[in-house]
Amino acid sequence: MADFRILSCLLLFILASCSGSSPHKRRSGSTASHPIATPVPSSGDFHHCLGDLNKEGVHYQLVPDRTFDNGCSIYHAVTMTSAQVPITHLGPLQCPAAENLAYWIDDAVLKSAKVWLGSPVIKVETFGSYSCRTRNSRAGAKISEHGRANAVDISAFDLADGRRITIKEGWRHGDRHTKDFLRSVFHAACRRFSVVISPDGDEYHQDHIHMDLGQSQYCH
Repeated sequence: MADFRILSCLLLFILASCSGSSPHKRRSGSTASHPIATPVPSSGDFHHCLGDLNKEGVHYQLVPDRTFDNGCSIYHAVTMTSAQVPITHLGPLQCPAAENLAYWIDDAVLKSAKVWLGSPVIKVETFGSYSCRTRNSRAGAKISEHGRANAVDISAFDLADGRRITIKEGWRHGDRHTKDFLRSVFHAACRRFSVVISPDGDEYHQDHIHMDLGQSQYCH
């Protein structure tokens, strides 16, 4: 009888120890200390997204997950170097945003260039993606989607015939075909991204088109 009591107590002690340790470790992790405001894909979604990038022929490198005390974060991100054509100056970009960027280039940019410009796009230029800052770098503003590796700024397109179509010059001062091309790719971006801001949007976007997958909905 004494042996049975000893074994019962020992079993209860083991079960109590196992049930109490694991949740405590999860609560003390770095992710819980710095929650992410914009939802990030699950691990399963991330692997599925990487598979889609591979199917699309995107060249990329994986980026380690990181969180920062000031609210910025990099989760489930890649650094793209090309998607059908080279892409310049990109840093970390959450995989869904990278996927939509690749589809946008393949489905909208390359096709629209042939229709409106009569020459293929051979390079897409950007002002980058990840940047740990507030919206439009204003003091006291919310963290930008750039601060979550969830946005990209498109600045120019290089053509096979030697032309370079910039947002800064082409949006307002380009010829009719250049303007039609830029507005065509802008409207196509609005169908793939949550927020798209052109030079018509505000004073902060006169030389690029901003595209992000944040929780807001805006296209102007």
